Amino acid sequence: MTAIDSYATTLGAKLKEDGVRYAVAGYTDLHGNLKGKVVPIDHLSHMAEGSELFTGAALDGLPQDVSDEELSARPDLLRGVVLPWRRDVALFLSDLYCEGRPFEPASRNILGRQIEAAADMGFTFNLGVETEFFVFSGDERNPQNVSDRDTLEKSCYAIPTLFDNLPWLSRLVDAMNELDWDVYSFDHEDAQGQFEIDFTYADGMTMADRVVIFRTMAGEIAREHGLMASFMPKPFADRTGSGAHFNMSLADLTNTTNLFDAPDDPNGVGLSKLGYHFAAGIVRHAAAICAVIAPTVNSYKRLVRKGSMSGSTWAPIFASCGNNNRTNMLRVPLGGGRVECRAVDSSCNPHLAAAVLLAAGLEGIREKAELESFHTENLYEVPLSEYAERGLELLPRTLEEAIDAFEADPFTKEVFGEKGWQSFIDYKRGEWEDYCTAVTDWERDRYLTFF
Repeated sequence: MTAIDSYATTLGAKLKEDGVRYAVAGYTDLHGNLKGKVVPIDHLSHMAEGSELFTGAALDGLPQDVSDEELSARPDLLRGVVLPWRRDVALFLSDLYCEGRPFEPASRNILGRQIEAAADMGFTFNLGVETEFFVFSGDERNPQNVSDRDTLEKSCYAIPTLFDNLPWLSRLVDAMNELDWDVYSFDHEDAQGQFEIDFTYADGMTMADRVVIFRTMAGEIAREHGLMASFMPKPFADRTGSGAHFNMSLADLTNTTNLFDAPDDPNGVGLSKLGYHFAAGIVRHAAAICAVIAPTVNSYKRLVRKGSMSGSTWAPIFASCGNNNRTNMLRVPLGGGRVECRAVDSSCNPHLAAAVLLAAGLEGIREKAELESFHTENLYEVPLSEYAERGLELLPRTLEEAIDAFEADPFTKEVFGEKGWQSFIDYKRGEWEDYCTAVTDWERDRYLTFF
């Protein structure tokens, strides 16, 4: 009996004793959506050895022909969870293998390679993600605010409407804490129908896994209450969009010392030289990174200067870094010791998003990259004529621009690997082309009888 088989047998017996009947070997597609196969709990040891096979051709972004050898899901037993809304099911996110080797294009494997690269440099990657999302009543064609009091133009932090949503919110927060995620804050966000839940950071792989689980869990708990959760970045033109701000830091290999923390930072924001190099690497590749962290047509309707009832989108439009200033793509929040990327939105594949951000940051450290500018001003107010003078470069304005930048930057192929890189480009170019040939209500309203 192998060590894995022995551990899985013991774990399976404990889970069965606790009432778990099924285990899921979970994995994600290009979008970070949860897929998987289910086994009775008595077969957990077989699942642990990769018994659950599937064809990548059935999923977006896993480049395989139907004639290729099947993929094998090898579950991460140490990060498994019993689902709080289905306590008879345990979920184990999995690494994918093919022909006995890690399958290069799988998103969890892509992040794993960058985490290994960080470890080779003596670093542990830590990540916190601020989960923003909408919850609606009604249906997909007629989404409505859950609370009839959710009508304020500036509805951020509104307590009465939060109370009206507390039944499903409490259920979700309790579920997160049942998983020991340590929720420390939640609120009604800037848009009507929008919420944010914040929980304690973890190592990069654990946090990426948790975001996948969170999106699934929020959707299932909303359904329990006759509601629907949406992680669409920008559901309404006149409301703010949903970000998934990535708060990143590096620690030593024992994960006891935050290497981004520097009380003597000359900029006064508490970020170390290492942290500045990390940020500079991300700014260097910002345009290409956008295709991964803002991966949909709709994402670029969030990354605009204006466009919500409260007066701004709270989303960045420049490849920039600065202090506790929400108009930067990267900012250093109060207290320092971390770098927050605000361009990430809630539709991203969290493993791929973490991988490209970490890879760019590590490159910045290896090459001792320097930020050309450190911005403390309100960048929304900078006139176009001053962009070059202030060292400002706009982020891509459309998914097409982002994919062009992704394809043109050799860095992205290094991170994804050849097959995963090409598959990502092909899928996203197809998505853009579908959008370009779609006829929208806006077009009919504007042009049907205009001429």
